[in-house]
Amino acid sequence: MLPQLVPYDQFNQDLESNTHPLDWKNPEPKGRYNMVVIGGGTAGLVTAAISAGLGAKTALIEKDLLGGDCLNVGCVPSKALLRVARCLGEIGLGESLGISYGGDVGVDFTKVMQRMRSLRASISRHDSARRFTEMGVDVFFGQGQFIGNRSIEVAGSCGDRKMTFAKACIATGGKAGIPAIPGLESAGYLTNETVFSLTEIPQRLMVIGGGPIGVELAQAFARFGSQVCLLERGHHLLSRDDSDAARIIKQALLDDGVEIIENATLERVSQRDSTKTLTIRQKGLQIERETDEILLAVGRVPNVNGLNLGSAGIQFSETDGIQVNRRLQTSNRHVFAAGDVASKYQFTHAADFMARAVIQNALFPGPKKNVDQMIIPWATYTTPELAHVGLNPTSAESDGVELQSFTQEFRELDRAVLDGTTSGFVRIHVRKGSDQIVGATVVGPHAGDLICEIALAMSQRVGLKRIAGVIHPYPTYAESIRKIGDAYQKSRFTGIKKRLLEHWFRWIR
Repeated sequence: MLPQLVPYDQFNQDLESNTHPLDWKNPEPKGRYNMVVIGGGTAGLVTAAISAGLGAKTALIEKDLLGGDCLNVGCVPSKALLRVARCLGEIGLGESLGISYGGDVGVDFTKVMQRMRSLRASISRHDSARRFTEMGVDVFFGQGQFIGNRSIEVAGSCGDRKMTFAKACIATGGKAGIPAIPGLESAGYLTNETVFSLTEIPQRLMVIGGGPIGVELAQAFARFGSQVCLLERGHHLLSRDDSDAARIIKQALLDDGVEIIENATLERVSQRDSTKTLTIRQKGLQIERETDEILLAVGRVPNVNGLNLGSAGIQFSETDGIQVNRRLQTSNRHVFAAGDVASKYQFTHAADFMARAVIQNALFPGPKKNVDQMIIPWATYTTPELAHVGLNPTSAESDGVELQSFTQEFRELDRAVLDGTTSGFVRIHVRKGSDQIVGATVVGPHAGDLICEIALAMSQRVGLKRIAGVIHPYPTYAESIRKIGDAYQKSRFTGIKKRLLEHWFRWIR
């Protein structure tokens, strides 16, 4: 049994049999590989699948579970829990819609977590060692490390192997960052790598970090019944998002009973019996909070240890990961890197498209794909959701880009009014003097879906003028994007244009 597979029930056994079979024997390498991939998360799996699908001789090395963080301790388990939390929110909204319930609504946390493990196990078939072997990929389990400029060694219980390669891709991902706080290690803590192993809900939960992971799980556990306190060192939650949107998320968490402490740092932790006491510094004052569990959500660090990168001439740092150029090529021209180990955009969808860039840049001549040109939307799956793409006013100012912004409030959108979900907006930024979209924020229901239309428009250079001419169904949330197109069109008819139109209309009979 691998350490994180707790409890070791049938679902986790099924997950294990797919993603790291206990009886696996590493194959004998078959000469030089066209592509060797180290790391079986999203970036690694996509690289291996496409490489083998094109007919390249491909090897995939994974020391833990295939599927990486996304399947095992990230997107999949967290969204399974958030689905339950969203359902609870809908039930809470029911009274305002005229729905009466016969009694209190309860949460069976054991069943919630069992459902999560069941779904995770079923999805794991897509990332299984068997499936990738059938694709033509040689799958190796063990610690992979470079032993030269174009050679790799795999060591582990499944069999030690050595192999050479024409090209390689490092896709080892990242892990939860652990701050150096006195008493934290001895008191114990949870991260995204261990929180999904819980079988009983903590009565009190302290969440450290107000980024996407922190706010999502803080809201979910509060709705499940935990007494949740969220600690954020910055002046507002979700510091990389639009501040107006972040305020809406903050209010949603407060409405769900989450205590939020901002502008604060955790100084030390002590433990007595089962109670953990946190000493917090906020605006020069020292306060204390007691809790049963601590969940760390303070960022991630790249997995670069154990790879022996120096022997292959690959430059890296333990904080920023592997150094790559805009084509994802490392300082060793034969080796590329993709995903969290080499990017500030630590999302599954970003890793997927970086892997596609690696295939084009590593295996084929001709034009290369530059990842700095990728338009990457991101979403936080609280209720309401928050999503953004491209620039916001803060980043635009630092880049020297002048913006004109248009906002459609959901309180003025018929569908949101009818649904009783009027807290939110769509905000689109264009380059001043044009209709070219350079960024957007959506906060509200289905924000993660709505942002896709805007990302598509940006990638295909479709401006607000053309969006205004696209018919959207009524009533929908997507109609808000078309309304912003209308607002842009209206903004153009000022000054001399407006006076000319007024003059023209006087002559119409």
